[in-house]
Amino acid sequence: DAEKNNYLVHITTGTHVVQICLYLLTEANYIPGQLLQTAPSAKGKGQPIGKYQIIDLDLSRYDQIASRFERESRQAIAFLKGGIETRNKAFNALIKQLEQVSIRSTEPILLTGATGVGKSRLARLIFDLKKQRGKISGKLVEVNCATLRGDNAMSAIFGHIKGAYTGAASDRKGLLLEADQGLLFLDEIGELGLDEQAMLLRAIEDKTFMPFGSDKESQSDFQLIAGTNRNLFKQVEKGEFREDLLARINLWSYEMPSLKARIEDLAPNIEHELELYTHKARYKVAFNKSAKEKYLIFAHSEQALWKANFRDLNSSITRMATLASGGRITEEIVETEIQRLSNDWHSYQPANDNHNSQDILHKVLSKEAIEKIDLFERIQLTEVIRICQQSKSMADAGRKLFNISREAKANTNDSHRLRVYLRKYGLEFRELS
Repeated sequence: DAEKNNYLVHITTGTHVVQICLYLLTEANYIPGQLLQTAPSAKGKGQPIGKYQIIDLDLSRYDQIASRFERESRQAIAFLKGGIETRNKAFNALIKQLEQVSIRSTEPILLTGATGVGKSRLARLIFDLKKQRGKISGKLVEVNCATLRGDNAMSAIFGHIKGAYTGAASDRKGLLLEADQGLLFLDEIGELGLDEQAMLLRAIEDKTFMPFGSDKESQSDFQLIAGTNRNLFKQVEKGEFREDLLARINLWSYEMPSLKARIEDLAPNIEHELELYTHKARYKVAFNKSAKEKYLIFAHSEQALWKANFRDLNSSITRMATLASGGRITEEIVETEIQRLSNDWHSYQPANDNHNSQDILHKVLSKEAIEKIDLFERIQLTEVIRICQQSKSMADAGRKLFNISREAKANTNDSHRLRVYLRKYGLEFRELS
């Protein structure tokens, strides 16, 4: 009883390995106590009664040992990010907590967010991290619940016995048994029927379930990660999702931000996608400098909707890399890709947004001048003007517009670069601000 007693963990005796293990267990609070070291008295100082020391793990001299745990934590966080140097504060905070939960907890995790934000990928990384750290011994079993319907849903998840229904010619283990001692990822869990939800709740809480058509219980000790792009609370209100199941899986809930909300992570994710393509195609692909600047300006603009989030980005980079002769993505390839993305997203673009963009250009250019500008340049120019209007000075606008390329320059000269760009269209910054 740690509340009524003070426990001391003696780490002087035993092998070096035992001492280290006792330290780690106490430091991590698995053993609720303080560390005790003992030693004989110095020679020639009377009765050899010995001496002892109680170690306070909060003292600064133990920071070096604690830094080892911090280093391991940083490595785990980088692992969950897929090795990408993300910059978005909200996403980084989410991953930092999720790293702790992944290592320390076996309770269900709920990942929410729009299609393409990376729920499936993160679930696989969590599994790999837990496996790496020896937290689970089984395998990862994943399924999209939207593909399960009727008897097939019950059979796929919980298994069935021969003859359970027409067409059940043999026994089937089911996903829960396959995930024993491992991790079960149920994507789009909101698509599950109410009967399956009730059985899943029991399987989570009691680790037991009844295969379809059987009167004998089966057991499976698994950790659940659930994913959904739906609002499960609204589904509960409509009677489409069980409130008790939501309460059970909502212990650790994380909403994955959209790519549009993580706009500062675009550049590192573009590099990551290029690395993935290079690895797959077995030859290196890279942007020309001017092509990369052009693509980034568009990617950061309001015209870039990123409706399918990272799936859109992956598709975009794959197309450009495939067309890159000699492994170089040129301005021409970028312009074609921007045109394609704009067309694909056109049906998603609210009508008033199109009018707002046209209004910005019509306020500073004549109709004849606008008609002579390519769609790509109109999109780019609209965003440049918008940023100029929102900035305090030309230097401030330049820093925002050239946020990537300026880092590689000895002299940033943002104002000069912006001035040259605007004069190409006969514009001056003072006319826009």
